[in-house]
Amino acid sequence: MAETEVERAFRQDNMRLADFNYELPEGLIAQLPLSERDSARLMVIDRASGDIGERVFRDILEYLNTGDCLVINDTRVVPARLYGRRKTGGKVEIFLINTDQERPCALINPSRRVNEGERIDLEGGARVTVLGRAKAGRFVEFDAPLREVLGSGHMPLPPYISRDDTFRDRSDYQTVYAARDGATAAPTAGLHFTRSLLEATMAKGVNVATVTLHTSYGSFAPVSVDAVEEHKMHSEYFEFTSEAASVINLTKKNGGKVVAVGTTSARVLETVAVDKGHVEARSGETDLFIYPGYELKIIDGIVTNFHLPKSTLLMLVAAFAGRDLTFKAYHRAIDLKYRFFSYGDAMLVL
Repeated sequence: MAETEVERAFRQDNMRLADFNYELPEGLIAQLPLSERDSARLMVIDRASGDIGERVFRDILEYLNTGDCLVINDTRVVPARLYGRRKTGGKVEIFLINTDQERPCALINPSRRVNEGERIDLEGGARVTVLGRAKAGRFVEFDAPLREVLGSGHMPLPPYISRDDTFRDRSDYQTVYAARDGATAAPTAGLHFTRSLLEATMAKGVNVATVTLHTSYGSFAPVSVDAVEEHKMHSEYFEFTSEAASVINLTKKNGGKVVAVGTTSARVLETVAVDKGHVEARSGETDLFIYPGYELKIIDGIVTNFHLPKSTLLMLVAAFAGRDLTFKAYHRAIDLKYRFFSYGDAMLVL
């Protein structure tokens, strides 16, 4: 669908945070996943025509053709939320931001009461020493191997899920293709795929390329500035192999669609783009912020969930689909009582 005069003016002016706000009834925030991952509802958006349709997630295969490429993020969520007690008996939450073996960082709650050098006894018997301030949170040091410490950790469910995690969340809050430990937030668009659906996708001749981006707490970090372009995106570690680059470059060369599963996969693809339609293998940190006005170079489609108001994830979708069409879809989803956020329903934008 061609960019409208209103959208063109919107893109050229300074965007305000309020431009990405919407009202969501609390009852539409999914607290639990569906028993069958691929039975979630799927809203399908056609950018060219502006049409919006409703399907079931397993129907996504109808929109993928032989020669297309689905790009998935194989990061694995670690049980990064730890609970402990101070010598005074006070409870402390330690939320690991990363799982760096040498210098892990964590958000400490309550932070102001915990002094540098203080030791906290964790639920599983290990002890953590809280050190100085990092770029985000505090450095921490454990008296046991991190893998052992995480054995008594809790799954880092996002703050809008108003319940304690359960044993089921260890598998539910994880994609079926998760392979590489490091995420402290799930790449939630991928939660809808089942192994059988992925097998059917490949049987149809659709390539599946794998990237890694260790999704972090920054996925839920609020934007604190009113002028959108002034926001500084959180940094996340990614890896993009030469094998994935070859598949994606061949797909683009042959006229196939590259469909990113989730905003995380989309950010990796746009980070490694060296030209329109061409990527190169590399790894490192990305703090790429995609919002309306950014010209996407690689993706032809995106599978995504319904995101929080004023979030950078919503802004990325709006950059691809157009703000007006994105908000039209969101308002329809609210009217039709779609389930929102991590354990909610899905959207396919083509």
